[in-house]
Amino acid sequence: MHAIGIDIGGSGIKGAPVDLNTGELAAERFRIPTPEASTPQAVADIVAEVVEHFDLDSTIPVGVTFPAPIIHGVVPWIANLDDSWEGVAVEQLLSERLNRPTLAVNDADAAGYAEVEYGAAKGCTGTVLVTTLGTGIGSALIINEQLVPNTELGHLILPNGKEAEAYASSAVRSKKDLGWSSWAKRLQVVYSQYERLLNPDLFIVGGGVSRKSEKFLPLLDLTAPIRPAALRNTAGIVGAARLAADTL
Repeated sequence: MHAIGIDIGGSGIKGAPVDLNTGELAAERFRIPTPEASTPQAVADIVAEVVEHFDLDSTIPVGVTFPAPIIHGVVPWIANLDDSWEGVAVEQLLSERLNRPTLAVNDADAAGYAEVEYGAAKGCTGTVLVTTLGTGIGSALIINEQLVPNTELGHLILPNGKEAEAYASSAVRSKKDLGWSSWAKRLQVVYSQYERLLNPDLFIVGGGVSRKSEKFLPLLDLTAPIRPAALRNTAGIVGAARLAADTL
């Protein structure tokens, strides 16, 4: 059984069919640069080009990640694409353009769902919080394998009055040239607050910096175990495809 996953980012639109039994890509990932004028129509045309590249049956569903919340199929606000996306019914737009069933999902939610279904959180029941450390802090909350979408926990205000991602994202570490120990102290504030509010059974940490997880994760003192993500740069594609298959 297969579905197609498409990952829309500020610099590239990439996708592949996914083997839903294994969570592996069923063909080499195909990527096209995001157009400079990343309007809804321009992006929809490129998504269609990526999907058509694989020449698969029109009944195979498509899951598409977006760098924004998706509320009942609509983009309420957008940061990394053209402002004209605000208020767009993205699922309707893409379903009509692709002429096949299409699901739109927040990019962090897709990556988190992939980790639960195939990656570092596979087999974990209860509450899993997946976070991505990058330019900001993305979040995906999964409870008993059911996604609670659009949590946006990177914008949580901490007890020190700072926004979580403005205080402890990977970008902040780089900008302030923080050592691993200094950065871990900031992460401790963030994850302690997440633990206090959500009491998860497991934390998963993704983003490019997770490749160096041994430098900072052991420095955190939490009740729940915390692990690095397993799927790396395929997580968005895989999660979007699986969510589309499970939802449509």
